[in-house]
Order: sequence, then C-alpha cells, then structure tokens
Amino acid sequence: MTALAVTASAEEVQLSQKEELGKLLFFDESLSMPRGQSCASCHDPDFGFTDPDQDIPVSQGVIPILFGNRNAPSAAYATYSPNFSYTYDDSGQIIYYGGQFWDGRADNLTEQAKGPLLNPLEMHNPNKRTVVMSIRRSDYADLFEEVYGPCSLNNVDVAFDYAADAIAVYESSEEVNTFSSRYDEYLEGEYTLSDEEKLGLELFNGKALCSGCHISSGSEPIFTDFTYDNLGVPKNPDNPFYSIPRVYNPLRSAYVDLGLGGSGRTEITDPEGEEGKMKVPTLRNIGKTAPYTHNGYFTNLEDIVHFYNTRDVASEGWPEPEVAANVNTEEMGDLGLNDSEERAIVAFLLTLDDE
Repeated sequence: MTALAVTASAEEVQLSQKEELGKLLFFDESLSMPRGQSCASCHDPDFGFTDPDQDIPVSQGVIPILFGNRNAPSAAYATYSPNFSYTYDDSGQIIYYGGQFWDGRADNLTEQAKGPLLNPLEMHNPNKRTVVMSIRRSDYADLFEEVYGPCSLNNVDVAFDYAADAIAVYESSEEVNTFSSRYDEYLEGEYTLSDEEKLGLELFNGKALCSGCHISSGSEPIFTDFTYDNLGVPKNPDNPFYSIPRVYNPLRSAYVDLGLGGSGRTEITDPEGEEGKMKVPTLRNIGKTAPYTHNGYFTNLEDIVHFYNTRDVASEGWPEPEVAANVNTEEMGDLGLNDSEERAIVAFLLTLDDE
C-alpha cells in the first residue's frame, strides 16, 4: 500500500507505512465493543485532537450511559512529553514530570494508547483478544503484517503491543503535530501580532506568570514544562461521572480526583504531597479544546483566565478546590490583571491554534 498524503500547514505530509497503519487504527470505530468509538472519537483533529462534544465536561464512552471521570487531553503534541520521571529543585523538593494522562500513570504514548481500548468507561473491550480479532478482520490487516512482519497478528499480546506502538507513531507524526499556528508564523517572521496579541504575549511571559509552567521559549515551544500542579479547580457538579452505575463509581458525587497522588505510581514516595496535582497541559490549540481542566469545569478561555487571575480574591466567590491540599498559591490566584489584560491574554492564546 502507498502512504497517504495529507495537507498540513500548506505542505504535504507523507505518512510512512507505520504512520499510515497507526492512523487507520486511530480512526477505526470497530475497535470498540460495541463498534462505534475510535481513538478519534475523543481526539478529533478538528478540535485540536480533543473531544468534539464540548457540551459535556468529560468524555462519553461507547456505552451511552458511561462517562470517564476526566476531560480528554489533547493527543496533539503529547509525543513531546518525556517518559515519566522526577528531579529535584534547588530546595531539594522532588518534582515529577512527563508521562501521559492527567495523572501520569502511563510512561509514554505507547502505554497510553493501550488504556482507552480496555477501559470499560471508554472503548469497553473486555480483553486484548477482542481488539486483535477486530484488527485481523480489518481491511488493513495486510498492512499490519507488512509493517510488523508475517504472522505478527498471531500472538494476541504481541499484536496488541504492536497496535499501540503504531497508534503512538501516528500521534508522533507531522500530521498530528503541525506547528502551523499564527504564533509559529510570528516566530518565523511571517505574521505580525496585533497590539492586543502582543500585549497578551508580554503578560504571558511577565505579570501573568503563565510561562513559569507553560514554557514559551524556543523555536517550536510546546507551552508546557510537563510537570504536575494543583490549580485549586473546584469540583464540577455537572460531571456525569458522578451518576454512572456504582460498579464503576461506588462513591458517586463523593468521588474526589486525587490526580498524580492517586495514580498509584511506585516512584511517588509521598502520595499525599501530590494529591490534586494534574499534568500541565500544552496550550497549543487551546482555542479549539474547550472545556478546560481535568474535570471540564471551565467552558471558555475567558473564565479560566479569570480564575487564574482571581481565584484567591475573596470577593470573586470561587468555590473551594476539589482537593484543598497542595494548591499552587505562588504563581496564580491574585495576579492583579485588569479586564483588558485578561482579554489580551486570551487573544494571545488564540494565536496558538493550528491553522
């Protein structure tokens, strides 16, 4: 089979055979049980590779009454996250970074790709064999064996790992990571920021402290440092995960998302010190990827920027954090931005959307 050609950033991106295979797997709705949901169902290219249903704070599974507990993060630019690891800051404090999912429970994209396929709240396959049997029946089974070798679909465990690898390779391709935003054009001298966008960039890198975690330096910045942070986001009362059957969520509305602290990673020596911390997301395509934060509490950019600015201002009346421990009070909460400065930051953020 010949590789597919797609248009991205006014240039043709030629997919390798493995990338093409990964794309076919990524968009294959027969890889759920029952059929009907693919990776792309919650990671739609037209929505910055996030969930296209922006009216629901978290992602719905292939079973209509089931919902995940979190808002689907973007698959775009996820490939730039290093494997989960840790380091120490100048004070000797341990800093965890990298990995995949909001809580970092998967080391890398290959491990991440396996999760939704077997998650009962997502693609609902009972086991690996069900997934591999669907691939064996697919139109691209021959391509699978071209890429991974004859009989590569024979062993279920091996074939499942190969499928996840191919999906990760596609997610790492230029088709998914196009660097085609107005901000990229600005860095290349091909776009002039408006006065408001320019002010937003200055605030982003200065008074608003955004660049402390959303790194903006470099020729192709990803706008994240891949660390974990508790922003003090309130519980979302509209989260449908609270009302799914008790077999999946026995705590119902009493459920609290502990983030990194509840990920079960053995590297974490003090889980309580990491409770409530979620992975700092990329801001690329931020204008396309509403709702925002792990539980979809914010439906638009204006509200989340205002929250960053005023969370700790008593007169604003923000609800209490879902997890009160470990909240970041140094880089957000009372930034002193006025309304026009908030609008300027939003205007700048919209320049990060791929065209």
